[in-house]
Amino acid sequence: MTIKLFNIIILMGYVLLTGLFLRPQCCFAEYDYIKISDPFLNKIPVAVPVFKSLSEESAGKEILVTASDLVNEFLTFTGYFKMIDREAFLEDLQVKGITGPKINFDNWTDIGAELLITGGVTIKDEQLQIEFRLFDTFKSELFFGKRYKGRLDDQRKIALRFCSEMVYRLTGKRGVYESMIAFVSKTTGNKEIFTCEFDGYDIKQVTQTKSLTLFPAWSPDGSSIAYTSYKNDKPEIFIKHLRDKTEKRISFNGMNITPVWIPGKKQMSATLSFEGDEEIYLLTESGKIDKRLTKNWGIDVSPTFSSDAKKMAFVSNRFGNPQIFIQRLDTGAVKRLTYEGKYNTQPDWSPTGDRIVYSGMENGRSNIFVINTDGRDLNQLTRDAGSNESPSWSPDGSLIVFSSTRTGKSRIYVMTASGTDQRALLKHSGEQTDPAWSPSFKAY
Repeated sequence: MTIKLFNIIILMGYVLLTGLFLRPQCCFAEYDYIKISDPFLNKIPVAVPVFKSLSEESAGKEILVTASDLVNEFLTFTGYFKMIDREAFLEDLQVKGITGPKINFDNWTDIGAELLITGGVTIKDEQLQIEFRLFDTFKSELFFGKRYKGRLDDQRKIALRFCSEMVYRLTGKRGVYESMIAFVSKTTGNKEIFTCEFDGYDIKQVTQTKSLTLFPAWSPDGSSIAYTSYKNDKPEIFIKHLRDKTEKRISFNGMNITPVWIPGKKQMSATLSFEGDEEIYLLTESGKIDKRLTKNWGIDVSPTFSSDAKKMAFVSNRFGNPQIFIQRLDTGAVKRLTYEGKYNTQPDWSPTGDRIVYSGMENGRSNIFVINTDGRDLNQLTRDAGSNESPSWSPDGSLIVFSSTRTGKSRIYVMTASGTDQRALLKHSGEQTDPAWSPSFKAY
């Protein structure tokens, strides 16, 4: 397979991808490094030495260390890689050099490294340039190399761009580096919506309702967040446009909760009660009712849609306790999905289309479960660690963000799709709940 060269990409208006500087000797289709759906994934050992200064005026050691450490952190976050401790390295590339002919690959395979990442840093006129090379140590071959330019404070953006390209070449998917997470926090004393980058970096407050604000949901292009707010003393749906900060209200009599966009369409769905009990409706882009989707005496809430927009999963108490159901949108046919447990809520449909993650409660505590859309292969992902709720898939389906009380107050955590590598996402005052992962979009 021929790898197509990417167009020049502008990173936040000033970080420029200057293109390939080394021709890859192979393409990712020849490799079978990572199967992101494999629950027994063996992590690939990767070595990332401190980058080397290529400037006539020696680049500051702090930049060399920081840039290489960022690559370490970003690759660790995916759960695909095992980063080898630098204390174990047998070769000093600061002395020998960072290109293939200067590297003794036996020194890297001897410590178990299957992949080696080298970086060369050039600083000139307050501009930063980093050359990255990814090597297959067992084949002693260059996998690919790229050069990126930016300002001195663009180390994070440059490292993200390289890691995104690397994960794409190893998995065929873009990964999480171009995504964000919305969540609810009580930092201000009220429940308001905040956002951060995929790894908890750069926390920003989105709403200032000074009231109860819940259920953040990203638009398909990541430009807006819908949510429910009680700022007018009743639950109403609002859409906040993140660029111009404008806001739109959608309100009917009664409850207006759990908004969500339909994948690939300019439509929304929400739970409304203006006709009596809570039912799920399809709304137009302007917020008008297009169609009632559920028709049952029970309470129907929390819609989530398959990536092809042909099916909807939702929560209903039509048989007594809350359970998750799937409905075909063309015929309206409904089938029950969950039977294990007496209280199953908060479903989220995987972007890969084959699984649904949800929160199930037993003995007063909630845990995260994942199940195939045909009802098979039920798997519990969290256990014996507080209450775990509000799961949300990453845009590539490889990770799940959720809230947990495992350390006391509710905080935001992330784990792989198979439940491994559970760790706190961010440190923030107050409680955090209701995380929602955005689609992948160009955030730089």
